[in-house]
Amino acid sequence: MIARMLEFLSGRAAPAGDVSADELEIAVAALLIEAARMDDDFDDAERAAIGRLLGEKFGHGPERVAPLIAAAEAAVARSTQMFPFTREICARLDYAARVRLIEMLWRVAYADGVLSPDEDALLRRIAGLIHVEDRDRGHARQRALNK
Repeated sequence: MIARMLEFLSGRAAPAGDVSADELEIAVAALLIEAARMDDDFDDAERAAIGRLLGEKFGHGPERVAPLIAAAEAAVARSTQMFPFTREICARLDYAARVRLIEMLWRVAYADGVLSPDEDALLRRIAGLIHVEDRDRGHARQRALNK
């Protein structure tokens, strides 16, 4: 029991409670939320962009997206690091899907019309953690700007 508690506190294990959303979905949503919160202004435009992107990515309607966002916000509040989220993404998504995730992150970062230096740094860091090359990160940014 102590080992499970240490794993949870270190971010290597999920809490014991049953989560209705898939861990990959929570990981993706958590990173999108981190991008939205990075400029200290998680506004309605960013929240709407996250909902729309999660719906498109996982084929969910609003009735599934809202609880997913709530579960991801709780996961972000519990976690002191991004590693559990990025580890799940690396384990379950191929390279092309990780590049698409970076594009999603750019779309959230630009949802409020302004890219802060902190958002830019976060996306650079996440891309490194999920092993997306700088060139592909830049192309994802351009695609996000074109949308």
